[in-house]
Amino acid sequence: MFDKAIVIGCPGAGKSTFARRLRDETSLPLYYLDMVWHWPDKTTISRGEFEERLREILLKDKWIIDGNYGRTLEMRLQSCDTVFLLDLPVAECLAAAESRVGRPREDMPWVETEFDEEFRQWILDFPRKELPAVYELLDRYRNEKEIYRFRSRDDIGNYLEKTFGR
Repeated sequence: MFDKAIVIGCPGAGKSTFARRLRDETSLPLYYLDMVWHWPDKTTISRGEFEERLREILLKDKWIIDGNYGRTLEMRLQSCDTVFLLDLPVAECLAAAESRVGRPREDMPWVETEFDEEFRQWILDFPRKELPAVYELLDRYRNEKEIYRFRSRDDIGNYLEKTFGR
C-alpha cells in the first residue's frame, strides 16, 4: 500500500473521483490542488502562497494529492511514494468534463455554469502540451516510485477491484 500518493492526468479523466475512492478505502487525507489554488470567486492565491501551502501538505506523514499543476509536479514526485496517472483518451475527458457543468463538486470551490472554451482547449492540448513533460518526469522517477498508468476506466476499475475488492 502507499502513504503518499499523487493523482494526475487530463482534466475529466476522473482524478478527483479516483482520489476520493482512494481516500475512502485508505482513510488517508485528501488534498485537492484546485481547492488550494482557487478562491470561491474564481480568483487565485499567489504562486508563492500556493507553493508554501503545498510544502506544508508535503511535510505531513500521509496524504493523497489530486491535481496537475505542472510547475509543482516534480516537488510532489520527490515527496510521494506512489503515482497514479490517469491517461485516458481526450474524447472521454472532454465528455466527462462537460458532463459535470452545473454540479457541485467537493474538489472545486464553485459550480461551473458553462463549459469554458479555454478549458476545453486545454483538455484538447493536454496530450501534446502537458503529457510529454509528465512522461519525462515519471521516467526519471520510475526506479524510486510505484507508478500506475491507467489508459481506460476499465483499468481504473480493475485496479480498485484488485486492491480493495469492491
